[in-house]
Amino acid sequence: MLDALYGLVRPFLFQFDAETAHRITLAMLSTIPVGASPFDPPELAVRLWGIDFANPLGLAAGMDKDAVAVGAWQAIGFGFAELGTVTPRAQPGNPRPRVWRIREHRALVNSLGFPGEGMEAVAARIERLRRQRVRIRLGINFGPNKDTPPERVAEDYAALMRRMGALADFIVINVSSPNTPGLRVWQQPERMREIFAAIDSALPADSRRPPILIKLAPDLASDDLVRICDTAIDLELAGIVACNTTIQSDQVDNTTARQGGLSGRPLRERARAMIRQIYAHTGGRIPIIGVGGVASAEDAYEHIRAGASMVELYTGLIYEGPGLPEAIKRGLIRLMNRDGVRSITEARGTAP
Repeated sequence: MLDALYGLVRPFLFQFDAETAHRITLAMLSTIPVGASPFDPPELAVRLWGIDFANPLGLAAGMDKDAVAVGAWQAIGFGFAELGTVTPRAQPGNPRPRVWRIREHRALVNSLGFPGEGMEAVAARIERLRRQRVRIRLGINFGPNKDTPPERVAEDYAALMRRMGALADFIVINVSSPNTPGLRVWQQPERMREIFAAIDSALPADSRRPPILIKLAPDLASDDLVRICDTAIDLELAGIVACNTTIQSDQVDNTTARQGGLSGRPLRERARAMIRQIYAHTGGRIPIIGVGGVASAEDAYEHIRAGASMVELYTGLIYEGPGLPEAIKRGLIRLMNRDGVRSITEARGTAP
């Protein structure tokens, strides 16, 4: 039913530029209250960091930057949603136009630059959701303001942790967006240590450190990725999100008018190779959330078989519609039955 409805609505939405369509969609979805969620087969359950997830499928960061449509993400069957990127202060982001569809490749290019209402507005919204006993697990993606000087970037992450750390089931530190100048240098191990020292100092002495993951770019050199993985283990991070959008867009014949990060189908194999390398190098010691090009059960399953514990999607939802999460979950059960896999966690890292 959802697919049929979206089939009727999508031509209308695609008459607008990509960002306007996004705004219209979020406005509609924000009217869905927090309520019931679809039944998930127990075979799809995942337990990470002492937290139970009903299924391994999540909404990727960027779709719901200000946590306005959480009721919808629960209703259409996601096991979790990564909200944000949230910045300490509200900011408009980069000038428009800044989001483009590449329909023939089922892809997007974006140069949004973290537009959003800022941490106080988003925190207040999530606090209301918690009082409503929202069932879906909530991750929050943190990023610095564009005008924050380099010497104070770590302080931005610390401020976000102080205000919002207790509201999230897990935190994702975004140091890999290509649309905030200078942000990707914070993937360097010495810069990572600076960020996490600031975050740890922001936590009350008697509090538990929430699960903290780091989100990486797919454009890292192999040696750099290895060093980052070693640093993540040394810092006792809870996981790695692999990966953000790519600036390598030659394969989609991109134009100079569309500069930004590429997501969707063209990112799928690059993301999967990155998941595989992280899993192999770490021996599976650090959980991976796999992101990039997930638009079918096969896409999700192969990311998991490459080493991901859970997966996220965003661009696939735009092209396939709100029935996609349920279709993926049904397909995962089919693929697991085909392979004689009793639980989705057993499939992790089984690709040859």
